[in-house]
Amino acid sequence: MINVGIIGSTGYAGQELVRLLLGHKEVTIQWYGSQSYIDKKYYEVYGNMFQLVEDICQSDNIAELTNNVDVIFTATPQGYLAGLLTEDILSKVKIIDLSADYRIKDVKTYEEWYQIEHKSKSFIGEAVYGLPEINREKIKNARLIANPGCYPTCSTLSIYPLVKEGVIDANSIIIDAKSGTSGAGRGAKINNLYCEVNESIKAYGVTTHRHTPEIEEQLGYACGSNISIIFTPHLVPMNRGILITAYANMIKQMSEDDIKEIYDSYYKEEYFVRVLNSHVCPETRWVKGSNYVDVNYTIDKRTNRIIMMGAMDNLVKGAAGQAVQNMNIMFGFKESEGLLQVPMFP
Repeated sequence: MINVGIIGSTGYAGQELVRLLLGHKEVTIQWYGSQSYIDKKYYEVYGNMFQLVEDICQSDNIAELTNNVDVIFTATPQGYLAGLLTEDILSKVKIIDLSADYRIKDVKTYEEWYQIEHKSKSFIGEAVYGLPEINREKIKNARLIANPGCYPTCSTLSIYPLVKEGVIDANSIIIDAKSGTSGAGRGAKINNLYCEVNESIKAYGVTTHRHTPEIEEQLGYACGSNISIIFTPHLVPMNRGILITAYANMIKQMSEDDIKEIYDSYYKEEYFVRVLNSHVCPETRWVKGSNYVDVNYTIDKRTNRIIMMGAMDNLVKGAAGQAVQNMNIMFGFKESEGLLQVPMFP
């Protein structure tokens, strides 16, 4: 058994961590950290936890927490962990950070896109990008995990095999992405109110969304060069889910069966990535509440382009579920422990 602390446990991703870890055989949650609900019973914040969690919410005192747990999840805004992390902390505890503080290796790129100064640059090089399907071996021995963003997880897993194999022109990639409103967090924002989002869909962060450089960096590693993509996210009136539809020019003439062989070769051993049957398009309803990512593709012979598609739950594989998956790898647990929830429908 290991002891776990969660900083930011009362946000959507933090609550999802609690939900998943309560079903984990090897974990005891020792610390429910929160800035907004200190001394309040956790179930008073989230009524679904009534009679399941009797603990109170404690402060986000990472120095005290470090001495009481084996791993800390930081489900916090950008800049929080970077402003506090020290070698003393990392020498005592492993950290899985759900913010963007250590995802991007180029600190200038991070500071430009996030508009904040990075306070602990010395740990950027050590941090491992926590996408298990690509970085599993590095994750095993890591002290600090940069848990990927939701859009980058879905985008990278959907596109990565074809970039890696040189099938597509990486600089021609266009990603059309759609997310449920929980992706914006639990904080009160006028643009996320029911009347503002219901019966509507809108693009946002056009040319400026902060997940753009993260996707570019990861796909750039796959093809061995710096790339530029077009990434446009949209907000849709549903609670959970991400759907990405990506387009790229093909630079190798291949059949759909050839492409299927590539995807299968990359993901046949990956429990949480499901390559769908021919011409079946991924749908968010078939992954809701689970750690699965459904991917597929279609070749447009008329334009010599390929359409790559992916669907997943932004709060599970896009945040908390992937964080638990990373923890399992780091501590030598079965990778799927605590993550075997069947997708919810309807």
